[in-house]
Amino acid sequence: MMRRLAPTKIFTLLEPGPVVLVTTHHAGRSNIMTISWTMVMEFTPRFAICTGAWNHSFIALEKTRECVIAIPSADMLDTVVGIGTCSGADTDKFERFGLTPSKGKYVQAPLVAQCLANIECKVANIITSHGIVVLDGLAAYVNQQKPDQRMLHAIGDGTFVADGERFDRKKAMRSKLPDGV
Repeated sequence: MMRRLAPTKIFTLLEPGPVVLVTTHHAGRSNIMTISWTMVMEFTPRFAICTGAWNHSFIALEKTRECVIAIPSADMLDTVVGIGTCSGADTDKFERFGLTPSKGKYVQAPLVAQCLANIECKVANIITSHGIVVLDGLAAYVNQQKPDQRMLHAIGDGTFVADGERFDRKKAMRSKLPDGV
């Protein structure tokens, strides 16, 4: 039997993307924020995050039109939550959480050395009425040596899950995907 879910909790059913860390660099300072609302757009390196003017990093995204999307592993859960519960306006989050900023090739925003992967991005569009920042991925780096390869997923109500068993159906889907995917 199905039970009714309050409309204010519907979003918890659609929170599939990994939690990410978004780094920016503006006015001589690097910052990092936690984002759980991400979206892949098509089969291209174009995707979106959801944020807005209430977030300290949003000004940097508007001004510099660039960032890094860093994908943390499940063992970084407490760091991810900590980053998301303090402001870069008064906190050096790299220092506070012991994270190592690394230089990228295409943007000034730093990569995060402790993460599973980092994607250098340019801002393609900002849809302020919905808090959507559309990003184009320029380069990606994957850390296959990291012992914990699981990604985190936020349910949206303060709970998280980590990736588990993977199921490979690439052969079955190959004929359905665009070339190069």
